[in-house]
Amino acid sequence: MIKYEKYKDSGVEWIGEIPEHWGTKKLKYVANIVLGKMLTNSDKGDYKKRKYLRAANIEWLKLNADDIKEMWFSDEELKRLRLKTNDLLVSEGGEVGRTCIWKNELDECYIQNSVHKTTINSLNDPTFLLYQFYIYGQKGVFDSIVNRISIAHLTGEKIKEINFICPHLKEQTTIANYLDRKTAEIDDLIAKKEQLLTLYEEEKTAIINQAVTKGINPDGKDVMHRVSMKDSGIEWLGEIPEHWEVKKLKYVADLKSGSSITSEQIKESDDYPVYGGNGLRGYSSNYTHDGNHVLIGRQGALCGNINYAYNKFFASEHAVVATPLVSYELIWFGELLRTMDLNQYSVSAAQPGLSVGNIKVLEIPFPSLKEQTAIVNQIKKETTRINSKTEKTKKLIELQKEFRTALISEVVTGKIRVTNEN
Repeated sequence: MIKYEKYKDSGVEWIGEIPEHWGTKKLKYVANIVLGKMLTNSDKGDYKKRKYLRAANIEWLKLNADDIKEMWFSDEELKRLRLKTNDLLVSEGGEVGRTCIWKNELDECYIQNSVHKTTINSLNDPTFLLYQFYIYGQKGVFDSIVNRISIAHLTGEKIKEINFICPHLKEQTTIANYLDRKTAEIDDLIAKKEQLLTLYEEEKTAIINQAVTKGINPDGKDVMHRVSMKDSGIEWLGEIPEHWEVKKLKYVADLKSGSSITSEQIKESDDYPVYGGNGLRGYSSNYTHDGNHVLIGRQGALCGNINYAYNKFFASEHAVVATPLVSYELIWFGELLRTMDLNQYSVSAAQPGLSVGNIKVLEIPFPSLKEQTAIVNQIKKETTRINSKTEKTKKLIELQKEFRTALISEVVTGKIRVTNEN
């Protein structure tokens, strides 16, 4: 990495020095900024229905085209708000200043009034400006100038007054090409590490599923090669070790929903945790249970999910509490229920929900308590091993992201010089 020969003060405090031959200009001198239109859900007369982008579609440095909506536009609006190649799209609300570049992902598209269409003039490179927007966002520049009442709004007038660094067009393009190439390399490394995280999670799930449904083998070989197997009589389960029992859930645990509690009664901090259908909701001064329990989500799209509660806690009516009727290892029982994917037994109504009556008659494999303990110990050992790899990989991903941001910052502000040979 090399530097330029001479530097000067940019006049912008957070940028500091820039190469001597570079300049700064307010965005209004290098771009035309247009805010999109208010949402129009009906034809106002000779309007045309077209696809449009909103702030939710704008991510840093890339467009999210997964959910493109439509609304009605007048002929004048179609002319003024149609996106063209290399327009920068800047989020007006939410995470203000979030910017991507339009690369004709759709044949024809427009913008809502949560997005600024920023068209860069021919003397500047839009991609170079895109990377500057990104760094300005990371440095909190947009956050520091927004109009705030209850929700932050980044107006076009505010954006126009921001000073941007403007080297010669040829140098801008060289920098933009370099960053395109380098960030693509870094993003590829990040993507591969994120794939590793998925594989680690799949490995952990497979180990747990195998352990709670087939048992474990201390010598590392498949349990089926160690003991005789028998048909469990349970369609999803198949064979189990011959010495295991099969029991209905209702003979293993008493399944009952928790008690009603209003959102006003749930605090950010108090004596006892409150669990709902999706886990911890907050805290309360009262409790409904005392002990270690498996909780099953009862309502909503995630019904059937599994959580654990310990000691004194409040279980809401959206959580089914499993109270042991026989001795069992808590983690073994909870992970077995997770393996069963209880969500598949949900009943469609105004919102999905589990019927406790339907769940309690399901059959489960039931090894001895000693074997359950061995299974739990194996699960903890393997989970610790995989979690360690996961955390190391997450740290590497964060370091790669930090390096990408630092590289972009150093290059677009001239701290590092790049050429066509870089």
